[in-house]
Amino acid sequence: MYIKRILLAIALLGLVVAGYFANFVYRAMIRPNTAFNNEVAYIYIPTDADYQTVRKALEPLLDDIDSFDDLAEKKQYNTNIKPGRYAIRKGMNNNDIINTIRSKNLPIQVAFNNQNSLEKLAGRISNVIEADSVSLVNAMHDETFLKENGFSEATALGMYLPNSYEFFWNTSAEAFRARMLREYERFWNHERKQKAGDIGLNPNQVMTLASIVYEESKQAEEQPKIAGVYINRLNIGMPLQADPTLKFAAYKLPKYQNTIIKRVLNEHKEIDSPYNTYKRLGLPPGLIAMPDISAIEAVLNYDKSKNLYFVADPEHPGYHKFSKTLAEHNRNAIAYQRYLNAQGIRK
Repeated sequence: MYIKRILLAIALLGLVVAGYFANFVYRAMIRPNTAFNNEVAYIYIPTDADYQTVRKALEPLLDDIDSFDDLAEKKQYNTNIKPGRYAIRKGMNNNDIINTIRSKNLPIQVAFNNQNSLEKLAGRISNVIEADSVSLVNAMHDETFLKENGFSEATALGMYLPNSYEFFWNTSAEAFRARMLREYERFWNHERKQKAGDIGLNPNQVMTLASIVYEESKQAEEQPKIAGVYINRLNIGMPLQADPTLKFAAYKLPKYQNTIIKRVLNEHKEIDSPYNTYKRLGLPPGLIAMPDISAIEAVLNYDKSKNLYFVADPEHPGYHKFSKTLAEHNRNAIAYQRYLNAQGIRK
């Protein structure tokens, strides 16, 4: 009888333990534990975050944060935090959530164009990855990095080719910079370098000329003709006389801050700047803007015409009239000046 009582007590204790374990398994591992109505919610875990940071991010999304704590401790997640961007889906249980934030860091699409300075580019990028704009600017301007990779302050913007890229959210400034360098080197393959050499330019010079072409025209089909004009001028030792470079130089001066130059005047042509391509021969020291890929390809595959001049076409906004002779160009220029006067554009 005594033995039977012992066995019964052991059995009852086993049932209690089994019940407790089953309840724990259900509560901590099987039962859905999301508290949001959308199909998915995203959390961002910073680099060097501790468990309390993760817990704070998860708490508004979960029905029972305590059960999550229990399982996180059992699975040792609370001492092995992984930074990144993670998707928590409606109806997930704690086990699913822990497995997700441990190993399923989601990439994001990072796209940029028309960022006409490293500072503006850094601001754009800092909105979508963890690195802040200050760390990005510092990395982009790092003199040692620029020198080691064949760039200067004037040409550094050319390393960042406008496109759409896939990054992890927790990418550092240095990792972003390194990825952009790899993309740049991949773009400048043997074929493109050969084309640049055939023109008599190196990749930095192509990027500089492409930035001028892009500022002259956003029409991809017209860009090779504009590139052809400038290359023809370079080949005969004629000044580029590129209005966008004058505007770039002007905007560096206090006098022209917070203004929009719609019409290049003689006063602009007198600005003392290495970017004044009316006064100085050859290419300016570096880029005046971030060129689109189409403009880079336009330089490498420029139109082989004998055109030396072009001017905006008032009859087709956004396009230009091209000419081989100065006399023809002057006629086109007079027509455009009349158009500007009629529009009341004086400066």
